[in-house]
Amino acid sequence: MEIKEGEVVLCKFYFSDLKKSKNRPVLIFKDNLPYDDFIAVPISSKINKLHNDEILINDKNFIEGKLPVPSKLMIRKTFVVSKKSIMKRYGTLSQVSYNQYHDIFCAYFGCVKRQNHKAK
Repeated sequence: MEIKEGEVVLCKFYFSDLKKSKNRPVLIFKDNLPYDDFIAVPISSKINKLHNDEILINDKNFIEGKLPVPSKLMIRKTFVVSKKSIMKRYGTLSQVSYNQYHDIFCAYFGCVKRQNHKAK
């Protein structure tokens, strides 16, 4: 499956025993890694409590598609994912929303923000 930064996809993640798995949505944060991997920000529907590195994501953040329920991005849990684990595509975030999440990521991890960053 072809992917691009700013898309939200559903992935299958296996537990360490490799017998059980769980399906989880993630935001494609960066798609330029070798070995068919990408950097993902996990998404959770448990929005009753937000930490300082979590931000709500809902239908208004998408230019196309949507998540089944209002959810949150968990910036501190960003990780590398294999493209082979992608099961389906939910949609694409607006450029404004993607840039907002990128800024929050950089504030949390102390990276240098790029000016006028555009999702591919």
